[in-house]
Amino acid sequence: MFLSSRMITSVSPSTSTNSSFLLTGFSGMEQQYPWFSIPFSSIYAMVLLGNCMVLHVIWTEPSLHQPMFYFLSMLALTDLCMGLFTVYTVLGILWGIIREISLDSCIAQSYFIHGLSFMESSVLLAMAFDRYIAICNPLCYSSILTNSRIIKIGLTIIGRSFFFITPPIIRLKFLNYCHFHILSHSFCLHQDLLRLACSDIRFNSYYALMLVICILLLDAILILFSYILILKSVLAVASQEERHKLFQTCVSHICAVLVFYIPIISLTMVHRFGKHLSPVAHVLIGNIYILFPPLMNPIIYSVKTQQIHTRMLRLFSLKRY
Repeated sequence: MFLSSRMITSVSPSTSTNSSFLLTGFSGMEQQYPWFSIPFSSIYAMVLLGNCMVLHVIWTEPSLHQPMFYFLSMLALTDLCMGLFTVYTVLGILWGIIREISLDSCIAQSYFIHGLSFMESSVLLAMAFDRYIAICNPLCYSSILTNSRIIKIGLTIIGRSFFFITPPIIRLKFLNYCHFHILSHSFCLHQDLLRLACSDIRFNSYYALMLVICILLLDAILILFSYILILKSVLAVASQEERHKLFQTCVSHICAVLVFYIPIISLTMVHRFGKHLSPVAHVLIGNIYILFPPLMNPIIYSVKTQQIHTRMLRLFSLKRY
């Protein structure tokens, strides 16, 4: 990775486990940071505003107190937290406020970024289950997805997302970092810290791979399987109009799934096979992975979900008058 001599000399190699790390951002393009800060600030403002509006509409509208919208609230809350836990380093770098981050802060940020990513995957799986029950077994929908069961699903999602990621994240605290303490992104990622460690990292590497397979890959397979069953059920409906109506209830969720998994796959491919790419490309893909789902999900559900769309328009009309 190309780094300016000024940046390299500012953080020297150390074997201390209590060190600070340099967040590079868009390396070599520091002169453009004031211009970069404008679109990034706008994106973060849209992330925070969009997800807060979705949560507000669902919270204040009794007719939306249904399982589908409870899961959507979980998705919006996850996206909101992703924005809050990354905004201070991304904009801090672009505004010239933050250049270094302590090991403890870096580990905490990494924990929440990866935990929230797993949580978003789990919520999308829960939403796929919701759509499967609503379309394939509508008569039992209210008896299967009761409020108590939704609470249990929500707690399971949180526990699954943050409990299993704890061991490798905690172990980051006890690794020795003897290489230059320069991170390749505007935020802390588990694989970025491993790259700087000179300790034995096999546990973290194998454990992280197992988590990706058992959570992200398994969720993707189950979501795909649920839509195979949904498609089979929809095609069995005789009326073309009814088919279209059933498909429409799934469009927003399908878009959310694509918006989440495409950046993750892209980031994984870039880390594995994109070593020849410029550092700017790596940082750009990393920011897309962090910001694209939280930005797009409120837009998708505001446009494609009729109940949300109607109440969003009503909310804006009230503000206008």
